[in-house]
Amino acid sequence: MLKLINRRWIFMSMSLIGGQAFAQQQPIVYPETKKVDTVDNYHGTAIADPYRWLEDDNSEATKEWVIAQNKVTQEYLSKIPFRAQIKKRLEELWNYPKNGAPSKHGDYYYFFKNDGLQNQSVLYRSATLNGTPEVFLDPNKLSADGTVALGAMSFSKDGKYFAYLVAKAGSDWQEGYVMDVATKQLLPDKLDWIKFSGLSWRGNGFYYSRYDKPEEKSKLSRKNEFQKVYYHQVGDPQEKDVLVYKDDAHPLRMGGISVTEDERFLVLGLTEGTSGREIWYRDMEDPNQKDFALLIKGFEYEPDVIDNDGSTLLVRTNHNAPNYKIVAIDPKHPEEANWKVLVPEKKEALEGVGTGGGKLFLSYLADASSKVYQYDYKGKLEHELRLPGIGSASGFGSKKDENEFFYTFTSFVTPTTVYKYDIKTGQSTVYDKAAVKFDPSKFETKQVFFTSKDGTRVPVFLSYKKGIRLNGDNPVLLYGYGGFNIAITPAFSVSNLYFMEQGGIYAVVSLRGGSEYGEAWHKAGMMEKKQNVFDDFIGAAEYLISAKYTNPTRIAIQGGSNGGLLVGACMTQRPELFKVALPAVGVMDMLRFQKFTIGWAWATEYGSSDDAEQFKYLLKYSPLHNLKPGTAYPATMVTTADHDDRVVPAHSFKFAATLQADNAGPNPVLIRIESQAGHGAGKPTSKKIEEVADTWAFTMYNLGMKVK
Repeated sequence: MLKLINRRWIFMSMSLIGGQAFAQQQPIVYPETKKVDTVDNYHGTAIADPYRWLEDDNSEATKEWVIAQNKVTQEYLSKIPFRAQIKKRLEELWNYPKNGAPSKHGDYYYFFKNDGLQNQSVLYRSATLNGTPEVFLDPNKLSADGTVALGAMSFSKDGKYFAYLVAKAGSDWQEGYVMDVATKQLLPDKLDWIKFSGLSWRGNGFYYSRYDKPEEKSKLSRKNEFQKVYYHQVGDPQEKDVLVYKDDAHPLRMGGISVTEDERFLVLGLTEGTSGREIWYRDMEDPNQKDFALLIKGFEYEPDVIDNDGSTLLVRTNHNAPNYKIVAIDPKHPEEANWKVLVPEKKEALEGVGTGGGKLFLSYLADASSKVYQYDYKGKLEHELRLPGIGSASGFGSKKDENEFFYTFTSFVTPTTVYKYDIKTGQSTVYDKAAVKFDPSKFETKQVFFTSKDGTRVPVFLSYKKGIRLNGDNPVLLYGYGGFNIAITPAFSVSNLYFMEQGGIYAVVSLRGGSEYGEAWHKAGMMEKKQNVFDDFIGAAEYLISAKYTNPTRIAIQGGSNGGLLVGACMTQRPELFKVALPAVGVMDMLRFQKFTIGWAWATEYGSSDDAEQFKYLLKYSPLHNLKPGTAYPATMVTTADHDDRVVPAHSFKFAATLQADNAGPNPVLIRIESQAGHGAGKPTSKKIEEVADTWAFTMYNLGMKVK
């Protein structure tokens, strides 16, 4: 049985919040977390790991601990008087129709729609854009609680078949199915143990990536190795699928096949982690080529094949171009000396390239905001797409024989709007505009810049209700990610809108480690330079204080996954700078992350404790290993989920247990462990609202905010 120890008392004055007087006086009795004598030797350095037993997610002891921690968390949250009020307003804001951008496949236009509070968005289709849509696939009918979600999906070129993946309870493991488009009937095909895979059709079948069947008991935690690529013919059982790629000499190497639109080329992309790619190809019209041939040797750069122009392959690459360029490569003569530059590198980062109507659509980032241009296949500029302002645009692409497509635009204060684009004229028109129950004219976003610790100029987006005063006392939610070459760009969020409604400032920092300014920006925040990311985040908080936006008692910090690591590192390095910390599904144990599921792939981003030199810098910032007994830490609510097999919950378990033991101040330390959920993708609306309501209740309560 679990005992209750480590009593923490919070004594604060009476407050009037939301029209109710209440005493912020709550005794928190944390569950006892036993310690074990586990000690690891890292290159001559002994490191204790007293909560190693929490890594076993199947043990009864861990399950009891989870139940006990959730009970403490829910008891604390239940005493926050405005928790229900927050949830009610979130449901009101969330409850509006959300339409995705249509795309044409065969005889139909397909699009996703959520009526408002549906757990999963529904896939509809219509014979014409103005026709009455019919339900094509409703994921809400795949489970009673909405925890089964769609993953990758793809139509055959003739529009006859639809292949899709589903994930259960948020796990990365997925199952594959095939539908007959005409009848909407599910075919007998069923594919298992798919993970980190797309679906790419050729003929009456498609390519996908999978692993061998794992052991049931360890499938959510065991290291993923020996990924293989198969071809599945519609109608065949999975046992008949053709093995296309495997590499027994490199168990951690991953592969995936894409097919050019004319189905002439198979493109095999290989990775050894989250950075670096190698490209192989097979020309299916060449009778002499029976196997894949090397196009671009890995794994130093990030090449992507865009499409083919006849016998030539068009490639986006950062080879000798940190902000990326587009080159044409003759696969028969793939040496770099033979490459032809179609679109040279620019000062802005080329984030992605789409194709449609025989044109290229290049998406650039200018200070983390979208800029999009239309080129022909020879590299000639034809149009710049006129976007409505600072924000994020996506979805540029259609088939070569089409003359239009639909894309989306969003910003921090603009709900997602769908635009119809005419490829010939370069004109965009509004196709669908969301009707959220708020007045966007009352809110604004501005971008400011500050100088980080080493002199680097770093941007921050600030979004808030108009009329804010620089009195040094505004509540702030500071958000960041800073890693894996991922750009954090403007996007609308009902959750963040609620915080702004309540007088808060939502601040997003474009941290190094991301792709906001190309590969140089990414490399400046990875491996031994990871501390730059934390310095940028800390620098943003210091800037907001010096500019009279806020003060340390009014700042909450939030991030998920790699962003959870960010929050964990910053709250351990500068605990006095923040009042609230919200690390979600974070990588907290930087010495053991590579031992679970896909964690080994992050070594190309972080380094690995298996390497003596990399161990040294990992230890310096690892959140778990930099907690210090007797330190007053911010009010912290760690969040994770029982089916997270991307960043296993042991990271959060061990961090929360250590923080509860070490925290000497009056602030609460809670962990909220969601059931039947994973790393975040596919989480049903009901669970999202519950989690957001709890997060804002905890945050606003500890920031001393009044609910309006």
